[in-house]
Parts: sequence; structure tokens; C-alpha cells
Amino acid sequence: MTPAIELINIDKRFGAVHANNNVSIAIAAGTIHGIIGENGAGKSTLMSILFGFYQADKGECRLRGKPEKIKSSTDAIALGIGMVHQHFMLVEPFTVLENIILGAEGGALIGPALDKARAALKHLADEYELDVDPDAIVGELPVGLQQRVEILKALYKGAEVLILDEPTGVLTPAEADHLFRILKQLRDQGKTIILITHKLREIMAITDRVSVMRRGEVVAEFDTSKTNVGELAEAMVGRRVLLRVEKTRAKPGNVVLDVRHLTWRDKKNIARVDDVSFTVRKGEIVGIAGVSGNGQSELLDVITGIAKASSGEVIFKDQPVGIKDSPAELRKRGLAHVPEDRHHRGLISTFTAAESAILGYQSNPALGKGFRLNRDAVVAQSLKQMQEFDVRPADPHLKSAKFSGGNQQKIILAREIGSNPDLLIVGQPTRGVDIGAIEFIHRRLIELRDQGKAILLVSVELDEIRSLSDRILVMFAGRVMGERPPSADERELGLLMAGVGKEAA
Repeated sequence: MTPAIELINIDKRFGAVHANNNVSIAIAAGTIHGIIGENGAGKSTLMSILFGFYQADKGECRLRGKPEKIKSSTDAIALGIGMVHQHFMLVEPFTVLENIILGAEGGALIGPALDKARAALKHLADEYELDVDPDAIVGELPVGLQQRVEILKALYKGAEVLILDEPTGVLTPAEADHLFRILKQLRDQGKTIILITHKLREIMAITDRVSVMRRGEVVAEFDTSKTNVGELAEAMVGRRVLLRVEKTRAKPGNVVLDVRHLTWRDKKNIARVDDVSFTVRKGEIVGIAGVSGNGQSELLDVITGIAKASSGEVIFKDQPVGIKDSPAELRKRGLAHVPEDRHHRGLISTFTAAESAILGYQSNPALGKGFRLNRDAVVAQSLKQMQEFDVRPADPHLKSAKFSGGNQQKIILAREIGSNPDLLIVGQPTRGVDIGAIEFIHRRLIELRDQGKAILLVSVELDEIRSLSDRILVMFAGRVMGERPPSADERELGLLMAGVGKEAA
């Protein structure tokens, strides 16, 4: 059969960066085709060329055997190609219906377009389990439903080929499972799905065929049923990858962080953190497990001085964290923070990597005096950190936005770990990060623990929590449901994450 999509000898450069190097891929119609690779391997660039965001320097795109010039996303949509981006392209104050017809209004009068979209939306929702309230404000929807809106928008515009870029990066396990059911239904209805991801379990669970990219080239292709996670990981990274965390038994020391009956209430007086107590000691990693949105983010905000407790205490190195203790003051006392959202809190996208690498530490005397920074010292420090943490490309002058998500994460980790903290607070350390970088980040966290540092880890990835933690706390609805060892049964942890105690289960 003629492939639905053929990309032939695609080449694309961004200055000195050779993002796609003579890439050729054929994607069969009515299949789910995975494209995997490390951050910066060229996956998203290749799909952005197919969707018309970028123009290839050379090469050819064929749809159903016919060569096509795709000069814009409008051209791609007209040819039946839709794309759901890693960071959603939705207008948050608009309703679901308004977002779906955006760019396809069909005339000056908006009413007929809305009526047509409402009817089409009901049909699509019934056919593919894509139920969303058409009159809901998009900005008020959880991320799982926002993603459904993106898929509905593409299907409404006639997509026969659907590209999804890291679609589960912001989803809970249950939401990811639902998404996979939807994608399989779309495939069974004859749609062609292209899945860009770094999560090998997802590749094995849902794809029919997989292409592996490394440093801008396709280095391997497999029928998914004839490969395994280890083989895919080795093809991605170019070497054997340790798929489990190796660590010795922890040797906990004195208490570094003592949280006592901590409560934080939002503007509606709802307790998002509800009477939480725990400790973190030198030389141990305490992991907090839970489905996103159960108070973990607010807990980290209070501990790091971003938000102020409604009641209770936070004791850091035997000293209470007071109302006047800002994040800057806590940083000086030895508390480092890798935030959950690297784009909004971890770096500034328009800053260079060197500038993002000193955020919060710009007053360090080694980097200048008074209000004047020593630019050479800033760049030299950034370059050293980049080399130590394998940031690619190792260019301190490159804008932060130009780095892949995994390399942005390494820049932030290098900054915070480089401050030699007594306590490291880490939120979602490997969100959107490829398998090679995950291995690297996990190894650095274990090394830090073994140096006697205290680490508080929050992650929605249960495997990550179990691999790294010496003790696991499970949060649900703002409360700690219990503490378990990392050897705890996964089902029991899952029940606690759902708010069901062992006795009730």
C-alpha cells in the first residue's frame, strides 16, 4: 500500500545546529507510528516541517504518494494533517466551541459556524469518547480535557493524519490510558497517528511501528511487536542505558526539614494543604507520590517561601521559616529549588542560557560586584555547568527557549545543585525529559544524597518515586494518606493515591 506520509531526504539547519540530517521516514496509513529520540534529536523539528511551521532546506514530503509543498500550517490542515502540540495552542478565555472553529469560521457571521461546530462536536464526542462541554471556558478546564479540545479541533478540520508531540507529559496515568483508547479508536477508523514521545513504555503499549532518531538522523526502525524497551533505549542513546536506579542503602543523619501540622488555604478558604507533617533528614530522599493537583505544588510553594502557611510550621535547619523569609533568604540559608514548571519559574525563555543559569544567584560575589555582573565570569560558569551536566548544545550564548525541554531541565538542575545546598526541593525532575537525560538526572540526585544532602522529591511518575526514594509519602486532597517504603506494593500505593486507605481497601 502507498504510505500515508513519506518524508524523503529532509534536511534542516538552524545556524550551526543540524536539526535534521537527510531524514527519510515512511508511515503506513491506518497505523500508530512512534518517533522517539533524546531531547534535541530532531523529532519535533521534523514534524514541524510536515505541519508547515518550518520549511526544509531540502527534501520532499509526499502524502498518499503525491509530492506536496507544505508552506504553512494552513496548507497542512487543508491536506488533512492535524497537530497537537506539547504546549497547547488554545485561547484560554474562549469557550471550547470558539476554540474549535478558530481559523475555520467560514464567513463574517459567527452564529452558523458555532451551530455547525456544536453538531459536529457531539458526533465526534460520541464516536471517539471525546466528551467535553462545548460551552466551558478552556482556561478553566483541566489539562486532560484541554488536550481533548486540541484533538477535537484537528478532527473538526478534517485531519486524517494526526501528529501528537509528547501528549502524556501533562496527563495523569488514568488520563493517559484514556488518551490511548481514543488513539486506538482513531486508528481503527482509518486515521494515521504519529506519536512523538520519549516514554518507551508508551511506545511499546500503543504503536505499530517506531522510528528512532539520534542527533538529527534516523538510526533505526522497528516493528514494535519485534523489539523491546532495552533495544529501543540503546538505539536512542547510542549505548546501553541503565533502566533502573542503582543505589546503596541510605544513611540518614540529622533532621534538615521538619514540617509540622502545615495547612495552606486558597482565596476560597479551601485547604489545599491540610495538616501535613513529615521530616527530611541528611542523606535521604523523601518522595511525595500522588496524582497531580492534590496539594503537592502548594506544599512546595510554602516550604520554599513562595506562599505563606495558613497555620502550622516549617523548620529548616532548626530555624522556623517565618512570614518574612523570602525564597531569596532561604536560598542563602542553603535551600535550593527545582520548580515543577520550568518555563514559568525555572528560567526566562528570552534570556541566554548563561543568564538563566544565574537566576537567584546573581548576587554571588564571584559573578561581579554591586549591580555590575562580570559577563565573562557568568559565561565561564555557565559553560562549566553545561559540560558537567551534558547540556546540548554547550552554548551559553544561546537563548533559553532554543534548548529542548530536557536540556532546559539540566540547566536548572546544574544551577541549583551547583549552589551546594543542604536541602534540595525537586518538583517533577524528569517531566518531558528523554531516557538518557533521565538516567543522568537520577544518578546526580543519588550522588547528592550520598554526599549527605537532604532531598524532597515530588513526581507524578510512580516508578520514579519508587526508584529514587528512601521513604514515600502519598498525598491525596491535600493530606498525607500514609508513609511507605519504596518496596511497597504498587497497588497499595495506587489506592492511597486515590484516597483509599489500606483498611478501607
